Amino acid sequence: MKASRYEWTKLTAGIGVVLLIAGGLRYAIEGELLKFSEGLLIGGAVLVIASIALGFRGIWGYFSRRSSQLGTNAIVLVVAVLAILCAVNYLGYQHHKQFDFTSEGLFTLSGQTRKILSGLHQDIDVVRFVRLPIQRTPDRQFDDLMSEYTQASHRITFKDVDPVEKPEVAQEYGAKQVGDVILRSGTRTQHLDSSGGSPSESDVTSAILKLTQNTVKTVCFVTGHGEKSLTDTQQHGYSQMDQSLKTEGFATQSVNLVTQNGVPSDCAVLVIAGPTESYFPQETALIAKYLDGGGKALIEVDPGTDPKLNGVFQSWNVNVGTNFALDASGVGRFFGMGPAAPLVTDYGDSPITKDLQQGMTFFPLARTVAVANASNAAFTSVELLKTRPQGFTVPNLNQKEIKVDPKTAGSLSLGVAVSKTEGSKTGRMVVIGDSDFASNQYAGMQHNGDLFMNSVDWLAQDENLISIRPKSATNRQIVLTEAQERTLWWFDLICLPGIIIFSGVYIWWRRR
Repeated sequence: MKASRYEWTKLTAGIGVVLLIAGGLRYAIEGELLKFSEGLLIGGAVLVIASIALGFRGIWGYFSRRSSQLGTNAIVLVVAVLAILCAVNYLGYQHHKQFDFTSEGLFTLSGQTRKILSGLHQDIDVVRFVRLPIQRTPDRQFDDLMSEYTQASHRITFKDVDPVEKPEVAQEYGAKQVGDVILRSGTRTQHLDSSGGSPSESDVTSAILKLTQNTVKTVCFVTGHGEKSLTDTQQHGYSQMDQSLKTEGFATQSVNLVTQNGVPSDCAVLVIAGPTESYFPQETALIAKYLDGGGKALIEVDPGTDPKLNGVFQSWNVNVGTNFALDASGVGRFFGMGPAAPLVTDYGDSPITKDLQQGMTFFPLARTVAVANASNAAFTSVELLKTRPQGFTVPNLNQKEIKVDPKTAGSLSLGVAVSKTEGSKTGRMVVIGDSDFASNQYAGMQHNGDLFMNSVDWLAQDENLISIRPKSATNRQIVLTEAQERTLWWFDLICLPGIIIFSGVYIWWRRR
């Protein structure tokens, strides 16, 4: 039986539509317009246009009828609404805006990361090697994170690459297995460790720093006098600060001033963290020589100790008190701390504390550290940390009853930053009257860790790193006692369903 022209038109249009749909689906799955998909789209478009040309007379006749015109109007309205929705979605995609309602800002890039990205002067490619299209979205959390990075800087690009389809790219980047995430800038690469799960913001930002820094600066921690240890993972250790320094691209090492006969030449910053024993006069002289020669040092001195560094402090216009700083405001109780842990919300004008102005830091057992002579023009001195006006000092904590001494009451200084320039050499020193604030026990609370890291960044003259660092999620898990669990079980499984059933029966009884 011979097919009519109308039937040929319908067949051509149907095949054309099928080809268009097939080509569009392949393009959506593959993520790029390959030749086969392009051929399907072109072939489908040609067949649809041909069917319109063949059946033009019938189409014209169909739309000439009143019923067809009414149906067409309805279709046009539907298409117009869809077009408006598509336009709104397109504008939303082009001008992306999202809101992070978590208290820690977990889904928003930190101020430190944004500052680093704003200062980029070179392009960085981030490539994740995954099987496509099977693993089209293998890690949605990392996708969202990289979306934040690419929107924050046009220097960052992110893409997925199938190592099977493009082995030359995998070889070029040095990918070893599926799931590798690699950053590259020029000829330098950094591999992100994804074995423990999705790479975090800290991982990505640390890799960016390592790619863009030409030299690695070393932070040296003095040992031999009971100082805090980099390898100590207990509460009083500094292992968390050690990891934070390495994350920001620093190298760390422990030094003994006696055995090494001075401060090693490769030390960009010298850290003396809470010595409990006195330094020998020769060691004090070595520290003074290092600072006078343009060295940089962070010195943390706990109350109740005498490391014999007063000569260094006095020569740098710093007055370290022989006392204990207390806070009578009672604010520390909100954080489980007593008056012996002063809370600081008032900060001096320094790059170290610029981004801490709206935050808090506290210092378990601190002593006063202040500028000795504010009019001494040989130094640029800033009192970094001021307690609340209800602060006061006592000579020791062995008293049965501690009373506020009006002579010492008021806002107390707990830390200073000093710099001195002689010729072409500029020395810097930060002195803080406590070392426990940056220990493993307290570094993650409020902005304690940020204060330590910002101090090191300022001393190392890496002020572009000074900011607020990414926060981890707060553990809000509720631990119930056995009695509380039993009460909750009775309420959820017995009382609440019983109230609902009784209410339903009562309403039915009233209305029957």
